[in-house]
Amino acid sequence: MKIIHTAKELGNGGRKVCLAIGVFDGVHLGHQQIIRQTIADARQHGGLALVVTFDQHPNTIVAPGKAPLLIYSPSQKLRAIEALGADALLMLRFDRAFSEQTGEVFIRQLARDLGRIQSICVGADFVFGHKRSGNVALLQKLGGELHFTVHGIAAVSLDGQIVSSTRIREALRAGDLDGASQMLGRAYSLAAKVVKGDKLGSQLGFPTANLDTTGFVLPPNGVYASHATVAGQTYCAVLNIGHRPTLRQSTPQLRVEAHLLDFTGNLYGEEIEVTFATKLRDERKFVSLEELKAQIARDIAEARTRF
Repeated sequence: MKIIHTAKELGNGGRKVCLAIGVFDGVHLGHQQIIRQTIADARQHGGLALVVTFDQHPNTIVAPGKAPLLIYSPSQKLRAIEALGADALLMLRFDRAFSEQTGEVFIRQLARDLGRIQSICVGADFVFGHKRSGNVALLQKLGGELHFTVHGIAAVSLDGQIVSSTRIREALRAGDLDGASQMLGRAYSLAAKVVKGDKLGSQLGFPTANLDTTGFVLPPNGVYASHATVAGQTYCAVLNIGHRPTLRQSTPQLRVEAHLLDFTGNLYGEEIEVTFATKLRDERKFVSLEELKAQIARDIAEARTRF
């Protein structure tokens, strides 16, 4: 899948372009319907399937107080979209200037820079542009003028409820990882870069990779058996989410730490994608570091039996 940052980079050679436009956080079942319709259009008309999305959630700029915690990292989102079969992805920078562009101007500029747009596919309730000036009705109006078709895809329902990124976040916070996975259409995973910690894990004999999960929604605190993928290799792992209550800390901070079983090496700066298997236990406070060390050993032993 070709990744571009301006529409002019596509270089479609005169071929028709079919667009899917959206934030696509999580690339859940509803998002997949939109992207698959775009790919079907492209195959039918001998064109290119282009997914148009943004480098951050629009609310980060237009309504910071309402910006949601993310389900997926940018790299996770790209991998999920590529797996669906899109030909290219246009990753637009969403900044203050872009947010002040009307929906009509946004579409007209895409049409100008891409050449022939064959179709545009969005969610039925998708709104875009300054003051939410763009919607399916606007797309249909512009489509009549610029000669492209419009698909406003209805939301997907699961268990009688609409699948949405908001509902997935709620499921993750509640610890319903199976429910979140069903709505995502794949096992829920968390991907983040490894940053330096205080090396307490190494001191205890169980080195951990500290993940920078700033801005991401997380499952409840606790210890989880998981699979960790880094640099194309997958390892069994024990993941801890919590504030490490056993330690004496004036300002406890939330930590997400993964101990990769049977791994040796340096992980700093690498992205690790952790797929949750099962929760082993809740977070708890121990009377000493020795007791904590013994419990970690038991967690690892139990995780091996789960795998």
